[in-house]
Amino acid sequence: MSRVMRRESLPRNVLGIFDTTILHLRKPSIIAWWSVAFPGLGHILLGHFFRGTGLIVWEICINSYSNLNAAMVYSFIGDIPSAKGILNTRLLLIYIPIYLFGIWDSYRGAVDLNKEYKLSESANSPIKKYAMNAAGVNYLDKRNPILALIWAIFIPSLGQFYQQRILASFFTLFWAVIFVFYSHFAEAIIYLIQGDIQKSTQVLNIQWVLFIPSFYFFTLYQSYTDSIELNKLFAKEQARFLEKNFQPSNFHIHKGGLVE
Repeated sequence: MSRVMRRESLPRNVLGIFDTTILHLRKPSIIAWWSVAFPGLGHILLGHFFRGTGLIVWEICINSYSNLNAAMVYSFIGDIPSAKGILNTRLLLIYIPIYLFGIWDSYRGAVDLNKEYKLSESANSPIKKYAMNAAGVNYLDKRNPILALIWAIFIPSLGQFYQQRILASFFTLFWAVIFVFYSHFAEAIIYLIQGDIQKSTQVLNIQWVLFIPSFYFFTLYQSYTDSIELNKLFAKEQARFLEKNFQPSNFHIHKGGLVE
């Protein structure tokens, strides 16, 4: 009995002024895949913001120091001597176990949180609707997943900002600017539009440009899927409110009866 009582106090979400964290079912293989694409992204999806940001910063620092991205590009095009020449192996052996740990830990975390979600769902755990203080206000509301996706396509972080994930949006925007600046990606796009393909290719910094795809598509994925999950949580909270305040206490739905 005491076990059930403790489970009843578990929240389905944590609503803060600067972030919104929710408990919902996640596919562990998808979470692990995002950790493969970029260490830390799987943890961000699970709501482990500080653990995820730590792994992201670690990945960027060690990868940049060892020139791993550039070496990968040279390997892809078959230029093995250039890949060997540019690769700095001093920290490479430290990078590998942390990379594998990020994949394993995100998968394990997804499995555990799915169990917690099922227990929370069976215990009819409370859903927080509002958060308000002197810094601002946040509340559960319906958000359009397509709009979140569109804003994220234009500028990474705007989809998260739309969901009231302020900390995550500023973190994403900061690194998006860093990646675009050091990779000369914006300049390459301008040259490409002008038809100067050779200069567009030459101006790119391959070490930094390889960070962009996984980071960019992650913001699209998170903006869309989290909007859907927030809408589900909003609908559940609304149903509970209507059931508690407007549904007669003696109302019962009879299941399994034959309708004539």
